[in-house]
Amino acid sequence: MSKRRSRLEIILIILSAVRDGVDKPTRIMYAANMSWASCQKILSSLVEQGFIEVKMPLKIGKSKKRYVITKKGKKVVVYLEKANELLPINAL
Repeated sequence: MSKRRSRLEIILIILSAVRDGVDKPTRIMYAANMSWASCQKILSSLVEQGFIEVKMPLKIGKSKKRYVITKKGKKVVVYLEKANELLPINAL
């Protein structure tokens, strides 16, 4: 039986993926193994909190969003990774 992932674990996966260079929304969705609607909700939340930024192309006519992690987002990833080492989420 598979366990459900916590919201915190999903956020860590998404922020880590963006930090590692995954910048397209669909690729982020695949990296986190999520549905499109759920991924969009969390991405919107992360943008509102200032952990990631949306970069739009300069050319008119292209509507491809790209996500970039902010300094605040990088700090959160480091903090959550350290917390996960001390108290692993998967161990519970």
